[in-house]
Amino acid sequence: MGLLSKKDAKLITDPLADNNPITIQVLGICSALAITAQLKASIVMAISVMAVLGIGNVVISLMRNIIPSKIRIIVQLVVVAALVIIVDQVLKAFSYELSKTLSVFVGLIITNCIIMGRFEAFALGNGPWKSFLDGIGNAAGYGLILVIVGFFRELLGSGTLLGFKVLGDPIEKTGLYAIGYENNGFMLLSPMALIVVGIIIWVQRSRNKALIEDH
Repeated sequence: MGLLSKKDAKLITDPLADNNPITIQVLGICSALAITAQLKASIVMAISVMAVLGIGNVVISLMRNIIPSKIRIIVQLVVVAALVIIVDQVLKAFSYELSKTLSVFVGLIITNCIIMGRFEAFALGNGPWKSFLDGIGNAAGYGLILVIVGFFRELLGSGTLLGFKVLGDPIEKTGLYAIGYENNGFMLLSPMALIVVGIIIWVQRSRNKALIEDH
């Protein structure tokens, strides 16, 4: 028998595809539009949300029987705010330039609907282990979309990936630029992130007819 049962494994695998928080539940769209012009920023945001949601789900699960119902939202906000502050301080300590690039968007993790949604829908009614898996799964599903969008936006908009020139040098006209290729500056604008997300949704639903019927 493996480490995870089938039900536990589904807590991680379902949000990656058929119940993705961005493409199916349409949550967390703001950060998908705002910080995906660079792949590195997308990856760091994905890891940050995974840390906050994974740990936050466990904390809420452990406290679920002692949190008064009337103030549960306040308690949840305090937990997520504390975790976001820790993540923000770690970024500033170890990657200050990247923390400036992400700017206020790290702080806005507090208002990410995915996090509060999982606290309410899952962590308040399940044990710590399942809550941890649910948090990691939903954060991974969110991060997957961010990485895909960041990959195409940086590649087509700047001709780079993680800051490295992969299509050639546009100034010296090497690589693809030697045959007349030009970067698509529109890819660096937020509306293009929405279009890329829309294409991902279209591809996903065209491959899975059940999603069209359910949604």
